[in-house]
Amino acid sequence: MSCGEPHETDCSEVLDHLYEFLDHEMPDSDCTKFEVHFEECSPCLEKYGLEQAVKKLVKRCCGQDDVPSDLRAKVMGRIDLIRSGQAVPDKDVATAQE
Repeated sequence: MSCGEPHETDCSEVLDHLYEFLDHEMPDSDCTKFEVHFEECSPCLEKYGLEQAVKKLVKRCCGQDDVPSDLRAKVMGRIDLIRSGQAVPDKDVATAQE
């Protein structure tokens, strides 16, 4: 998605790292760049607002449930694969390793 307007920080970069921004998992300098982008770009601001609302809803509805440790390990394994740029297998990561 792109609004078609030139920005210092490209829309694709903002959207690719939106959850890092939402989860406060990026350096302050990058957060500042994203905040400036949201002030300039209404489509990205709208996407940010939608993702923020979904995140709050999930937290409110599911935030109190204990996550089984094996599920947490599988999810974290997938996240690590995605972040490293590796292909994510269609099959369960834990099953494939056994």
